[in-house]
Amino acid sequence: MPVHWLLNKPCLLYQAQCQSFMQGQGVHRRRLASAFASGFQGEGFAGGSHVSSTNTTEQDVVFGGEKKLRQNIAGALKVIDAELFVVLTGCTADIVGDDTISVTKDFAAAGHPVVGVETAGFKGSSYYGHEAVLKAVIEQFIGEVKPKVRKHLVNVFSVVPFQDPFWRGDLEEIKRVLEAIGLEVNILFGSGSAGVSEWKDIPNAEFNLLISPWVGAETVQLLEQKYGTPYLHIPLLPIGGEETSRFLREVADFAEISADRVKRVIVREEKRFYDYFISLEDFVSEYRNNLPSELYVVADSSYGTATANFLVTELGFLPQKIYLTDAPNPAGQQIVKNQLLQRAEEFAGTIKFENDGGLIEKDLRESIGNSKKAIILGSSWEKFVAEETKNLYLYLSMPLNETVIVCKSYIGYNGGLMLMEDVYSSLFRRKTTTSRTQLFMA
Repeated sequence: MPVHWLLNKPCLLYQAQCQSFMQGQGVHRRRLASAFASGFQGEGFAGGSHVSSTNTTEQDVVFGGEKKLRQNIAGALKVIDAELFVVLTGCTADIVGDDTISVTKDFAAAGHPVVGVETAGFKGSSYYGHEAVLKAVIEQFIGEVKPKVRKHLVNVFSVVPFQDPFWRGDLEEIKRVLEAIGLEVNILFGSGSAGVSEWKDIPNAEFNLLISPWVGAETVQLLEQKYGTPYLHIPLLPIGGEETSRFLREVADFAEISADRVKRVIVREEKRFYDYFISLEDFVSEYRNNLPSELYVVADSSYGTATANFLVTELGFLPQKIYLTDAPNPAGQQIVKNQLLQRAEEFAGTIKFENDGGLIEKDLRESIGNSKKAIILGSSWEKFVAEETKNLYLYLSMPLNETVIVCKSYIGYNGGLMLMEDVYSSLFRRKTTTSRTQLFMA
């Protein structure tokens, strides 16, 4: 069984082969939101409303909830078939000072696979919670081991599961292209992961690969310090022919993989990609008067920058506003800006870091004005702005409660093709779409 993660704001829940607990009330709504408002991806093994919780009450706040947590963990160990249990705290437990970590340490000392993490909402967002759990599993579960390094084994740290609605398909495509050039890949999450055995295998990697602007940087730095594993940081997710080929060359050079092998893979993948790419020429010429040209994106730094880069550099869209919602620190913001500006000068002045949905909506309306040539990539919230301004939209980021996502991805060669399909198919959401000779009723 693979390892899955269920993320919410402000806390992160570990599920599937890992079972988690949360002290606090109202957590079921947040768990369900993570599964359902991210493309109805489902709850997984022991996930969603099935995640064990101490359901802290007023009595627990006054007298402490550690005893109840201890009973809850003991019960779960008896009835839940899991290889790793991660105990998370909510705001209530951390505010009143429950020592949940000492509780988890007692179970770990008794030989149970239990990890504890303090994940109160006031400490940070889902991105903070994701990395906090990664580091806790490394420190408490993998622990002090002597690495047995295997050549060309790589651990991949990239998109945040569920926070990225396409995470399952994304990780499958990343693993596919890396394996194609000869790497053995610990992808760690999703159906492509072998589960806990992959996590135990982390110290044996030849290197770690971080594919993200900033989330995961502390994790790969910890692994370098703890096990001496070097890492390669690629800040921009690869989408499309140009960027994915650049990505493979950079990884291959770092891993010292045969240039001939990498070239063969790239030639094969690019031929397929651009064969399909060119086939869109008839559509574009036929509907050129209806196609959008102005690009607006509302997403986190990982997906927002990657999709914007592909649509601008390979499809010729004109970037208007790129709203990045994950609030990276100043260093992370600079990384994001540099990546886009290095690829296209048109991004100058378009990048805005903002996680207030109301402010984004206000600025979005003002920026679009009376234009009817825009396409907005964002959440279900931005759909309403697009419809009211009579522009196009495409689902990209949470919350997504009007579409179902199973294994879709916009990453890599295949993902670039899928993104092109979806962008141009959005044209037919208008009530009428005309070509030179035909009338289509949507």
